[in-house]
Amino acid sequence: MSRRKKADAVITRLEPLKPRGLRLRIHLDDGASLEVALEALERLHLGAGDVLAAGARRRLEEEDLRWRLREAALHLLSYRARSRAELRQRLRKKGFAFREIDECLDDLEERGLLDDEAMAAAFVRDRLRHRPRGRGRLVSELRDRGVSPDLAARVVERVLGDSGRTEHDLAHEVVEKWLRSQNPQALADLRRPPGHTRRERVRRRLYAYLARRGFRSDALRAAVAHAEAGARSDPR
Repeated sequence: MSRRKKADAVITRLEPLKPRGLRLRIHLDDGASLEVALEALERLHLGAGDVLAAGARRRLEEEDLRWRLREAALHLLSYRARSRAELRQRLRKKGFAFREIDECLDDLEERGLLDDEAMAAAFVRDRLRHRPRGRGRLVSELRDRGVSPDLAARVVERVLGDSGRTEHDLAHEVVEKWLRSQNPQALADLRRPPGHTRRERVRRRLYAYLARRGFRSDALRAAVAHAEAGARSDPR
């Protein structure tokens, strides 16, 4: 029979913690207690009446850290898909160390729960469906979310190709929405002769609107011409 060391303690009681009982408070016979994940306790096959040696306590704390880190990552992913870099940064802000974070993220990638390319493609498809943007703006928004420049550009090109829409098509869609949101006076100003002050004011506003959404050069100019044609045919 192994002798109990002075630093060892016996687990006297396991107290489930609310709300879901996924964490427990371990009560020890020396009067101390510690909180750990139920999963961490099960991994070490510990229960009431077992001796918690110093080495086992360290392993228990390490397993609990892995559990808390994974839960934090999954909680962030439950709100929306994120890139590895973005998730790494958010977890670091929560106080976890980079080494443990990278191990956690490697595991999530192996399980298919973290995938930069899939996240980027879903993001671009959502933008095209609800808030069309030009190529440059789409790439920029992906980079802001931690996607590498090369991957961002490649995904944007692929998704645009799959959608069968050109940048001109997207700019026209944006202009159509813009026209519907304008009051009759703005449309009337857009119908004024070239060079008219009020017409140019509306055109500048439209140029800025399209530029902020990532449209450039030919697509932008074609969209403005489309807006002018739309204004002339609008009965308001």
